[in-house]
Amino acid sequence: QVQLVESGGGLVQAGGSLRLSCAASGNIRDINAMGWYRQAPGKQRELVATMSRNGNTNYADSLKGRFTISRDNARTTLYLQMISLKPEDTAVYYCNAKNLPTEINYWGQGTQVTVSS
Repeated sequence: QVQLVESGGGLVQAGGSLRLSCAASGNIRDINAMGWYRQAPGKQRELVATMSRNGNTNYADSLKGRFTISRDNARTTLYLQMISLKPEDTAVYYCNAKNLPTEINYWGQGTQVTVSS
């Protein structure tokens, strides 16, 4: 089992920045990739960014240049730096960890990001 706990969400004005954190614990060695997803009210959950075990990153095209995914050297904490935030970035942001051989997905509880205009 893997446990994920997000933090760092909050209320920010348009144009502002936030950094989200995701602390992973449990069977960390089972994790092959981690990422961030978000879900706005009335919309489906969507990909924000992912990072593989070897550090390869992937971003939603619309977020490239404003969002940056990173992690600590121990690979136990995942970050999402968000700049130039827009009201449409308002959503619950979820941390995800994947075990690719088993296709098991782990999710955090989510952290709310609200961008005011």
